[in-house]
Amino acid sequence: MLALPAPAYAAQKIEFWTMSLKPKFIPYFQDLVREYEAKHPGVKVEWVDFPWDILQLKLITAIAAGRPPALVNLSVPWAEEMARDGLLEPVDQWLAVPGKTPDYTDAALADLRFNGKVYGFPHYSNVNVIAYNRSLLAATGQIKAPENMDQLLALAVMISARTGKPGYAPALGKIDGFLMQQGLALVSDGKAVFNSPAHVNLIRKLAATYKAGGLLKDKLFAEDNFPAVVDAYLGGRLGLMVSAPTAIRRIQTDAPEIYAQTGIFPVPAGPTGINDGGWMFHFAIPKGVKKSELPSIAEFARFLTGENNQLAFAKMAGVMPTTKQALAHPYFRLLPEHTGAAEQALNVAANSMNSARSLYVAGIDDYDELRRFLVKAVEAGVTGKRDIQEALDEAVLIWNRKLRRRAHS
Repeated sequence: MLALPAPAYAAQKIEFWTMSLKPKFIPYFQDLVREYEAKHPGVKVEWVDFPWDILQLKLITAIAAGRPPALVNLSVPWAEEMARDGLLEPVDQWLAVPGKTPDYTDAALADLRFNGKVYGFPHYSNVNVIAYNRSLLAATGQIKAPENMDQLLALAVMISARTGKPGYAPALGKIDGFLMQQGLALVSDGKAVFNSPAHVNLIRKLAATYKAGGLLKDKLFAEDNFPAVVDAYLGGRLGLMVSAPTAIRRIQTDAPEIYAQTGIFPVPAGPTGINDGGWMFHFAIPKGVKKSELPSIAEFARFLTGENNQLAFAKMAGVMPTTKQALAHPYFRLLPEHTGAAEQALNVAANSMNSARSLYVAGIDDYDELRRFLVKAVEAGVTGKRDIQEALDEAVLIWNRKLRRRAHS
């Protein structure tokens, strides 16, 4: 009797976890699972979704018990922390089919590279664009994309001077990301360093713009000022709105008259070439999975995060894909005649995605508490309530006291 070759896929279960994607994405993932199982007889795929606030605890518990899922959906800061603690598998050798180059963007892979190794398969991200009100900008006599932060702040002041309305609404409640995007570190060699002359100079520029009326004051230092920013732009009270492309659809729905006069600029990259707004999610392989199952887990991860599935997910979720092929798709690149601001935003964002990075400070427990001291110092300096250097010096002292204490403990 002729011996038949063994099936390509031995019986195996692949369990993958996501965070807070039910119920909206149930049909998407159910179809994806059915498609994969049909092409891989003997493989059973199980999708589990947890609320974002309990997923990390569930994962650590599963790893400790020796029963981790094959793949888990994580943010970049969570991945950095877990990789540092030895809880994730590096995936460099699994990112592409042998002999091929990974299709993920350089920025996406850089986000997940810790100590020289990559710890996940990029899935989706985003990047900000600038929506501008043509009628307000026309009052300045120039409709030209700012090329750096100095030009952006100068444009905000000009809009205010000519129209009486603020031009720009930065997220100063997240001043840490703002500083890092401008190439200014917050911590170096375990010490806070955000009171340097360069840091002080940038905050002084913000203070001058604030004093000249160039910044929207509504919730300027709130942890999330975006609702106030959107309301101001929808009401025609703001010249420039920095946002992900999805917000442009809201303008189209809620304020068609404003949408009709909305144009799109790219957000200028900082001195390091980093674009603003990337906050990537990916699929990581936890420690404890069987080594023999890594090839098939990696194959499923590449399917999950491949060009076609990323494109489908991006369209549904209003996010940006992290593969070069998906970003080259006509959905992002083709701009018909008389195209609207929403389509322009996707095109501009696609052009920025290869440098969209997740900006955060790594390796500090209870970081949000420290950030609040920084935000308070910046608020006092920008609004003129305190000398900027003194306010930042004081915040640096507080940070370094706490950092020393945590290092000793």
